[in-house]
Amino acid sequence: MASQPRASREKTRPSVFWPLAAIVVPLFGLLAKVEIVNGDKLPREGAYVLAPNHMSEIDPLVVAVAVWRLGRAPRFMAKESLFRVPVLGWALRRTGMVPVSRASSGSGAKQTLDSARELVRHGRGVIVYPEGSLTRDPDLWPMRGKTGAVRLALAGNIPVIPVAHWGSQQILPRYGKLRLWPLRRRVRVIFGDAIDVQAIEGAAGQPVALAAATDEIMSEIATLLSQLRGEPAPAQRWNPAAHGQEETGRLES
Repeated sequence: MASQPRASREKTRPSVFWPLAAIVVPLFGLLAKVEIVNGDKLPREGAYVLAPNHMSEIDPLVVAVAVWRLGRAPRFMAKESLFRVPVLGWALRRTGMVPVSRASSGSGAKQTLDSARELVRHGRGVIVYPEGSLTRDPDLWPMRGKTGAVRLALAGNIPVIPVAHWGSQQILPRYGKLRLWPLRRRVRVIFGDAIDVQAIEGAAGQPVALAAATDEIMSEIATLLSQLRGEPAPAQRWNPAAHGQEETGRLES
């Protein structure tokens, strides 16, 4: 297990993350004992897109705590409509969360480009769930991904860092109830090598190229998860559409 890198300026500089972390990290520490593997692969400075697997509603807390402990401020994609909600919208803007539009039109593409530029200008990272929702795979392996993470990375020339975790499903099963006992269940988080998606920059507008890059990211996430679980990942990723499953709770497209 690699040593943790020195905290970045965005964590050591006073911000709204300080009081949030002072409350959330100790409380979550009662539920989960988060163990980080290869934490040195998360950049200490600069922009990045972090792409985790998603199998429990509590996953964002797991990833946020891991990122904070590694010295970076955790920021997520959030629906654009949430930024217009009083108080909540202010909090999202103050913490630097990234708005995402459901539209696939030119306005949606412009918003992706603007978001990428903001990340680069401020040297921030963002957490994007490439599956778009909780996995529908019966065995909790990553399912087919969406292209949002790749499009964001391409727009800002930002590396994509795959990450996988295992154990959160023991605390809050998918669509289940929170299990408070026993306390401090083991949750492992493993970071992978950065993926440079710029090789497809010339074909960034082609769906086939975007899908291929997304598939590469999902393969890396599945490989990392396989290391944590100690068993091989399925040769083919679960496709909800092929099983008549509606993808609700979408985080990004």
